Amino acid sequence: MSCGLLEFCRLQELKTVRDYLFHGQTEPVENNQTAENEFSWDTSDWETETTELSGPWLQNCTVSLSPCSDLLVVAHEQKAVFLSAKWRTDGGGREEMTLAVSWSGILSTEEGERVSSTICIPLASQKRSSTGRPDWTCVVVGFTSGHVRFYTENGVLLLAQLLHEDQVLRLKCRTYEIPRHPGVTEQHEELSILYPAALVTIDGFSLFQSLRACRNQVARAAAVGSDVIQPPPLAYKKWALQDMDAIVDHCSVGVMTLNVFDQMKNASILGGFNASVKGSPPAMSQYVTVGGGPYTGFYYAVEGSTQPLLSHVALAVASKLTSALFSAASGWLGWNKHKNEDETVQKHKPKVEPATPLGIRFGLPDSRRHGESICLSPCNTLAGVTDDFGRVTLLDLNRGIAIRMWKGYRDAQLGWLHVPEEQVSRESSLSTSVPRRHALFLVIYAPRRGILEIWAMQYGPRVGAFNVGKHCRLLYAGYRLLGVNSVTSQGWKIHIHQVCLLDPVTGTLRTVNVPFHLALRLLHSPTVHVYTLVNSEAKDVLLDIKQSSIQKQALESLLSNKSIPVLCLTNITCALLSALQQQDADQVDPVLMQLCSSRLKLLQLYTDIHHMNSSADSEDRNEALDSLDGTEGDLARVSPTLQRYTKLNSRPSVSFVQDAPDAPLPAQTFLSQIECTEDGQLKLIHHSEPEWNQLGSFIFWGCLCGKSPPHKICDKLQQAAIGPTQLLSLLLSVWLQREKEVLQTPTECLRNLHELLVLLSNMDGAIEESWDPQSVSPWWQQCRNILVQSHNSAAALLAAFVAHRAARASITNRADSKLQSEWEAVSLELEHWVVCVRQLEDVLVLQTLLLVPPTVGAAGGPAALCSIKTLLEGGSGGITDNVSKWVFRHNLASEQLKEILQESKDKDEEGAGEDVKVVESRETADGTAEVLMTVCKRFPHSLSPNLLFAHCCWEFVVQWNKDPEEGAHLCRAVEHLKLVSSPHIQLGICTMMWSTFIVKRFSAAAFLIEKHPKIACDVGMGDKAMTSFLGCCVQLLQVLMEADSAVAEVPPPELSVEEVWCGAEGPASIAELALDQKGVHYPLVQHHCLLASLLHAALTFSLKVKPLSLFDSKGKNAFFRDLTTIQLLPSGDTDPGLVLLRQEFLLRVLTAWVQCMDDPSVSASSAGPRMLPSNGPQAVWWPSLCLELGGLLQVTPDILRRHLVCQLYNQGLDPHAEEVMLQVEDKDVLGSQLLMITGQRLSYSLLHNQDQTQPAMEILARLPPTLCTWLKAMDPSELRCPLVPLFQTSRLVGHVIEMLPENHAQYSLALHLLEAVDALTTED
Repeated sequence: MSCGLLEFCRLQELKTVRDYLFHGQTEPVENNQTAENEFSWDTSDWETETTELSGPWLQNCTVSLSPCSDLLVVAHEQKAVFLSAKWRTDGGGREEMTLAVSWSGILSTEEGERVSSTICIPLASQKRSSTGRPDWTCVVVGFTSGHVRFYTENGVLLLAQLLHEDQVLRLKCRTYEIPRHPGVTEQHEELSILYPAALVTIDGFSLFQSLRACRNQVARAAAVGSDVIQPPPLAYKKWALQDMDAIVDHCSVGVMTLNVFDQMKNASILGGFNASVKGSPPAMSQYVTVGGGPYTGFYYAVEGSTQPLLSHVALAVASKLTSALFSAASGWLGWNKHKNEDETVQKHKPKVEPATPLGIRFGLPDSRRHGESICLSPCNTLAGVTDDFGRVTLLDLNRGIAIRMWKGYRDAQLGWLHVPEEQVSRESSLSTSVPRRHALFLVIYAPRRGILEIWAMQYGPRVGAFNVGKHCRLLYAGYRLLGVNSVTSQGWKIHIHQVCLLDPVTGTLRTVNVPFHLALRLLHSPTVHVYTLVNSEAKDVLLDIKQSSIQKQALESLLSNKSIPVLCLTNITCALLSALQQQDADQVDPVLMQLCSSRLKLLQLYTDIHHMNSSADSEDRNEALDSLDGTEGDLARVSPTLQRYTKLNSRPSVSFVQDAPDAPLPAQTFLSQIECTEDGQLKLIHHSEPEWNQLGSFIFWGCLCGKSPPHKICDKLQQAAIGPTQLLSLLLSVWLQREKEVLQTPTECLRNLHELLVLLSNMDGAIEESWDPQSVSPWWQQCRNILVQSHNSAAALLAAFVAHRAARASITNRADSKLQSEWEAVSLELEHWVVCVRQLEDVLVLQTLLLVPPTVGAAGGPAALCSIKTLLEGGSGGITDNVSKWVFRHNLASEQLKEILQESKDKDEEGAGEDVKVVESRETADGTAEVLMTVCKRFPHSLSPNLLFAHCCWEFVVQWNKDPEEGAHLCRAVEHLKLVSSPHIQLGICTMMWSTFIVKRFSAAAFLIEKHPKIACDVGMGDKAMTSFLGCCVQLLQVLMEADSAVAEVPPPELSVEEVWCGAEGPASIAELALDQKGVHYPLVQHHCLLASLLHAALTFSLKVKPLSLFDSKGKNAFFRDLTTIQLLPSGDTDPGLVLLRQEFLLRVLTAWVQCMDDPSVSASSAGPRMLPSNGPQAVWWPSLCLELGGLLQVTPDILRRHLVCQLYNQGLDPHAEEVMLQVEDKDVLGSQLLMITGQRLSYSLLHNQDQTQPAMEILARLPPTLCTWLKAMDPSELRCPLVPLFQTSRLVGHVIEMLPENHAQYSLALHLLEAVDALTTED
């Protein structure tokens, strides 16, 4: 049982209705005046006058149908026609329901007034004998003037109300519904009237009483001839909807109560942190509007003040409710007035009460989307919204979110179906106390496409679709009888049509019928939906269906069910096809016939392949096809690399069971991936990669493993008329995807692959007979294209071996039967295969290197995947770029990389018989060095030392730029840069590094240290990383200066790539970009190097200094400029004050360096000089750097040397001081300075030493008085190392005497010091 459209009523005199409403107007006529009858029912007995109607005239009318389907109102402009239900007997004696015109006339009473909205509300009977039929039906009409008028079925005016002075947009009604679950809020009846900026809700009970009273008053007045009528009052509420730009439709959801959590959430949002929540949540009326700005708006109005805390909540949200009760004197037009007062009533409009402002709570903002209509579901929890984008949006009204969207439904009309479950199906298993289940369906009518669709809620599939024409109207009331309550509804059985479709072309009124079991498709249990079909004997039911479109839908439903066995599907399809073949050709739907034949063909193909894959029969193979002569040498050549690749690629990985290629392929999945074309051919559909691989494994993997006969499989595929090109793509996809299984038994799999390729090549349509010998074969070119794009290097290479052999054999056989002049084409095709095989071998070696896992502590990350396509698209530097990324992942030192490259070069020159011990000592257990040397041999040009070091430098600096705290990356980049032997490449790399990554951070560091000498963390780096960064800047600028000096002496290098990789198209390599860089201005580079050295020294020794203040205005302006430009630099003599500041800073650097030296006691005990680190504050090159900087900063070098000598003696590093002392030029000044240090040392030994001995006191007594006085004036605390061995002090006094001339004032004092030191030495 499936969905259906059931005709239950016909419209009489429909042409008369159209002529009356559009009298004097020209109706647009479409070009296509004929409408095909797309249904199979007989239309011969239809009236001729109804079949002649066409055109979209009904779309321009306001149409409303009573829920009981006994009254239809069609209005246009000022006119309206009422059609009431009547029963008549047709020619066959059957009674049928018709709608005939019962009243027609003009409804407008004011000038320019037009009908804008209508609604038919049936009123319940108050008689006890009533069984649910309505007493009478009231027609409510809204006008553009704002009036709302109420009429009887006969067009008698009952009431006329002006509630708001604006156009009436929509009239909607809500009636009483029995709550399906306990705890559900009972909804009140009401009539809602929407204006562009206001919403009026009339209480349903008050409206019911007023309409009954007015109808009785009209009947009584007509009977007695009196027109004095006293109508009862009418209660309504009026809201001014705010915060929306435009409102076009609405729905009144009803009274709702928030749960405690939502109440606290809203209170917190509205009232803030200190909001208080009191009592129970308030009851609120929810209104949802659609339009623009926002697209959907949600309004909540707090109900009444019956609960103690509701008034408090109402004041808190500023939502005081205004309720207006209007009596006959102020609200009604035409009542309680005498005849002579009629004109006065027409002139004076009634009082219009102001609306109470109601702010929007929230909405769904979409500035470009504008809503057109909203349709509330019967359960009041969902709503369908249409918009001007042709979308249908499903809203969850409880959560206020959109949960589903359909597209392609412009000008859509919506309706809802609330279907209860048949009680018979559950009587046996469930008790009668269990409530009946209900299913909810959304009905969408798309007039642009002329289709009616039914969708299961909320995320269900489409359960039905009908072609109904493009001029229909979908009529959905959404309410029942007015005046019903929980007491009067007991025992009533109201039969209504929830959704009706009015077709103006045929004049029929049809209802939508959907069985409950279609909602069970949502459940994944194999016993739910299948049980319903099997219990109803699916085959018999399918054959009993008379309508071809329904049969097609039912067959597709069966074929898409994964729980039905393949044999059952085959039998059902075969039975339906046989039944169709027995019918007359004119009565058979060709689409259904083609569907049955194609599906039966596919099911038979699925069964045959499945049977061949399951059978374990082994047959004799064709030796001509199985032989792999010519590929053994290729396999032996690449065997070591294949073994290493297999070992590295055999690590376990995580995958889902349903995505595994070995998972069984259901027949439904097989059918979904193959479709039948109009010419009877089968076409494979590539939905997703897992499904495609699963289909390929089902067809070909058994053949590749040797479990299925390849020639039988290919014969079945050829009989099924599947194109060989698609089969080739599917075969290679499976081969490449299952690379790990192929490498376990490569020889057997290669033999089977070769046989399959030959069989596919021999199919019709594979290699065309009209192939041009001067061009490449499209068949083999497709094979190469697939292999070129594959990242599975080993499987692609093996496939290329057998494809190359198969192509050679195929082309040779063709050439034997043709002229000799065509041998050129043979060599061209084979040349393409030679290039492809060579490229795949290179890719395999490179991929093997990339799969080598990094050591512990390296950067790590996933291994890169490469293919011929990616390498060619990477440009001329794509190969080098992949290797440089691998070097970074392994954190390979530049010296180690240099040794490996040198070893590879030596092996190329001297042969593979001699090994270098250095490389063997560094080689790891997985043979990393050997793999890298193999790659270098395959790519001698792309991986030349200059290019590789340049790319490694660039890769390390790029990674450093991502995380500047990793200063080691920048250091590694500079190390690799230093190993580039070409000064042209070195110069370009330095320039690009400086301008791209370095100068911005360098300038920020300089300005930051200038402003805050002790803070260097706001540049994105800490103190340690900043110090390392500045040191690298110094080295980078030094390399740049050296390269700039050597550029003129060396010609630029010529870059080249391997012959098979000449077709690379992509970005230029780093080396090419480096060669295109401009030359630099050497003095400007030196100027920046000077600043970098000063900054590095300041941060290394934590010195407070403003480095930019050490330069004049010209020097400051030249900083951070483009190094390729010529700037105005300082020249000539510098300001003495500035030179003094520079000198002071360099002296502080020398002092700090000496203080960072190790304990002098260690060096004193050692026989040789100490080993100092190459970097850091203890590096040995700091003094020479200071002297070099002094020369650039116009500071006298001799001052720096004298200061360094004094600081070394002060630190107790006498051997180092003696080395530096030889370079001092002004010996007199140095002698005086060292004399002071000697005196401080002797003063400490004689006067301030805690371990003073009697001999020392005696020596002190023997000294001259002037010397004693001088020694007492000395301050030994200025010495950082006062306790120095006496022999070093004796050597120091000897050096002082040598440096001081005899006529020096302190020469005699030096002699006395020498005597005192000798005396102390003698005592020791």
